[in-house]
Amino acid sequence: MAPQRNVGAGPEAELPEYAGHYRLESCLGSGGMGVVHLARSTSGMKLAVKVVHAEFAKDPEFRGRFRQEVGAARRVSGAFTAPVVDADPEAGRPWMATLFIPGPTLAQEVKRNGPMAPAQLRRLMAGLAEALRDIHRVGVVHRDLKPSNVLLAEDGPKVIDFGISRPKDSELRTETGKLIGTPPFMAPEQFRRPREVGPAADVFALGSVMVHAATGRGPFDSDSPYVVAYQVVHDEPELAGVPEELAPLVLRCLAKEPEDRPSPDELMRELRSVSASYDTQAFIPAQRVDEVPAEEEAEAEAAEQGGGGPGVPASGSGERRSRLRLGKRAALGAGALGLAVAGALAAVPVLVGGSPAPEVTAPRTTSAAFAAWEAPPLSGKSMPQCSYAAGKLLCAQTGLVFALDPVDGRLLWRHPLDGAAASGPPSGAPVVSGGLVPAGLGQGPRVTMLDPGSGDVERRQELPGYGGLRAVGGMLLLTAADGTVTAVESASGEVKWRHRIPGQDTPYFVSFPGDPLAYAASVSGDGSGTKVTAVDPGTGDVRWDARLEGSLQPLGAVDGAVVFVSVDAVRGDARAVVRYDPESRGSVRVPLRIPLQQVEGSVRGDVVHLMATGGALVAVDLEARKQRWSLETGAVRGSKPVADDRYVYVTVPDGRLLAVDARRGKLVGQTSPRLGDRSDRVPAALPEPVLVDDRVYAGAPDGTVFAVNGRDPSGW
Repeated sequence: MAPQRNVGAGPEAELPEYAGHYRLESCLGSGGMGVVHLARSTSGMKLAVKVVHAEFAKDPEFRGRFRQEVGAARRVSGAFTAPVVDADPEAGRPWMATLFIPGPTLAQEVKRNGPMAPAQLRRLMAGLAEALRDIHRVGVVHRDLKPSNVLLAEDGPKVIDFGISRPKDSELRTETGKLIGTPPFMAPEQFRRPREVGPAADVFALGSVMVHAATGRGPFDSDSPYVVAYQVVHDEPELAGVPEELAPLVLRCLAKEPEDRPSPDELMRELRSVSASYDTQAFIPAQRVDEVPAEEEAEAEAAEQGGGGPGVPASGSGERRSRLRLGKRAALGAGALGLAVAGALAAVPVLVGGSPAPEVTAPRTTSAAFAAWEAPPLSGKSMPQCSYAAGKLLCAQTGLVFALDPVDGRLLWRHPLDGAAASGPPSGAPVVSGGLVPAGLGQGPRVTMLDPGSGDVERRQELPGYGGLRAVGGMLLLTAADGTVTAVESASGEVKWRHRIPGQDTPYFVSFPGDPLAYAASVSGDGSGTKVTAVDPGTGDVRWDARLEGSLQPLGAVDGAVVFVSVDAVRGDARAVVRYDPESRGSVRVPLRIPLQQVEGSVRGDVVHLMATGGALVAVDLEARKQRWSLETGAVRGSKPVADDRYVYVTVPDGRLLAVDARRGKLVGQTSPRLGDRSDRVPAALPEPVLVDDRVYAGAPDGTVFAVNGRDPSGW
């Protein structure tokens, strides 16, 4: 393919045919700093590759800014952004590759189809608030949120282009006289005191973006960017055309002072009260494009810069324009502002196996008349982690173990913990081992064995020193720092065996429901291979061992075969799913379409489900040797997925339980968020949902445990 001609600013030669090893196919758009191309990886994955203009590649200051952009994009890469796949800020022509997301920008959508409907606006505002929350949580301020930097993907809006974003801890500061941004979407403080710009500036931009989406113009409207900048600092916003239920919230976003604006969490709470339709369902119109003509993107961008442009609907001169007004605030003088804006415009170019697995118990038959319930929080110190055993829902929080009736959520018993277990979060959901519940397991040298029926204490026991612990097959397997494994019988407290495991220096075990063995996997120093050992927990005998290629982490076991995720030894991302059959000593390896960061995984039959940091949920069919589907859930991360024949269930950080169609990979239902009073708190661990027949149980950050009917996720 012939190389593309540059359509961006600045004289330069023809654009390169490749960026790194990615072939550039067509131009998606161009801006002041670079050109974005559609490209494909060697595996055929679609990418959007930003290649900077040659003139800026020679500028050390620009290279520093581009390195910062790459770093910021990587920090926020996930559910609400285009995930970064690869980058080389040190190349002759610096470039960055992100996952290509089909769909128009908000600027293109409004230009083509006019203002959005109220329901679409509510979902857009909720999605952008959620995006800003996660961007700010990792310490990044975007500073240039505008319609052309919002992609309307099928699963919700994505915020892109972190070219002028700045981490709070960055050493790269804005130079005196250089204010960078797009005037109609800049906050007053970006003109008055650019060195002090914080997260609230993004909230102001969100308000301006919402006015544009609702009306086709901005809240401060003029053909002159200088006048727009003056209006941003001094004038009240024009909100005529913004839906009545959203206008007060948009007005708060556009407050002149940062401290008067709501936080993204506050926006999300307010939006939930505004409309019950707060969800992550698709809201993209039928007219969608995969590749956007560069001239159309440039036209939409030009319209943003000056507050108007061809094809953008404007308020009719004959209609009465009502204004919602903010009180006047002290502001910068017009002359000083003009100088500042002139300068601005000139410058704009756990330890694997550390938590025990429950013994398998037959689930109680459930009634078709089951009604959803929510149990009030017993403690707000951590998310409840629950399991189903002995006919009860057994749950743990910081300093507490308790049991609930799975039918109606009634509290059956509770047991407060003491010592080290009283202050730290639980290491996992409670289990039944040897007919008893080991309370405080993994939280110190002492364990209290409880009767699962009554919660009464059967005995208290000091455990040998350990660095890793696993409950499996009625035994507690404790691994000491020197690699010695001690097996304590849960029912009696007796030590049944103590010795080292051949071929494993320090074996930390994992186990899986329905499988009688414990597994230890140790990766070689160079990451080229993994030694896997299967041990009988009752005797300590080695049932089989194998050395497998690559850096592998066990996910599950089915019919004697063990399933692993293969992780890049250097980057740490998941690249493939591997199934090993110890009987035939053969293995099946299924590559993932794109690398996944920090995956949680589960196995059901021949299908593996992976939940990655960044929100991707992926299904891999080991029998067909292919990836079935991939879904961007809209969550920054998720719990270990749990599946039946119909649905895949995942808990996300705001307390929602998501249900995804197991065959098609489409979101089919979700519960309401349950954040509680401390909505700014990020859970350290996300407990997996509990699936019993047609019931699904989950814990939430507000401390509640709740149950829903798994037969009808659309009715949640």
